[in-house]
Amino acid sequence: MTDTSSKIAVVTGAGSGIGRAVAVELLCAGWSAALAGRRPETLEETAALVPGAASLAVRTDVARPEDVAALFAATVERFGRVDLLFNNAGTFGPGGVPVEDLPYEAWLHVVNTNLNGAFLCARAAYRQMKEQNPQGGRIINNGSISAHTPRPHSAPYTATKHALTGLTKSLSLDGRPYRIAVGQIDIGNAATDMTAGMQTGALQADGKTAPEPVMDVADVARTVRHMAELPLEANVQFATVLATTMPYVGRG
Repeated sequence: MTDTSSKIAVVTGAGSGIGRAVAVELLCAGWSAALAGRRPETLEETAALVPGAASLAVRTDVARPEDVAALFAATVERFGRVDLLFNNAGTFGPGGVPVEDLPYEAWLHVVNTNLNGAFLCARAAYRQMKEQNPQGGRIINNGSISAHTPRPHSAPYTATKHALTGLTKSLSLDGRPYRIAVGQIDIGNAATDMTAGMQTGALQADGKTAPEPVMDVADVARTVRHMAELPLEANVQFATVLATTMPYVGRG
């Protein structure tokens, strides 16, 4: 594992859920972190969970190029470099809406957040990691089980998560000359506000509604930390972490 005493992370979607859990895990482990999200008050709540840690809350809409540029400028101004981007910000979009009834604006919102936002943040991280000294860093994209297998009525989310896998592979290849390692974590049923309804009932492929098991989001955070703290000569290209008995392998 690498020395984290001077390691700098950018965590998007850090105000809740998986982003908050990962930010807290990294801060507790000695990382410094820029916490990005659309609601400053929730970012401050995340920072307050680790008193005394070196953190910076930056209001950011990842779908806005100017916000992303400001996020990375503020991070470098405060901490001097970027060693890790956890590309986590995302949205599921309107749930339970058949594709024929899906408004185009809803499609665009999911694509802009999940895919365009991930690209904009990765591009900014690339530019910084390529130019800084010592050169290099790591990007971990938050994929999903839906990068492999969709849920019913999830076309925008599933399409962006499949696209994110392609982005991860391409970024990983292009980063080789610059010591930029890029991987992806695909997460299934971590217990967050976004998945709160799964334990009472989620729509299945056969049209039935059934409860699904969830796992502790802290286990996801520990997995991300493991990926983040590998030396740049090693990379977890893809990791899948999920509630053990969730209907994934047998989904359909």
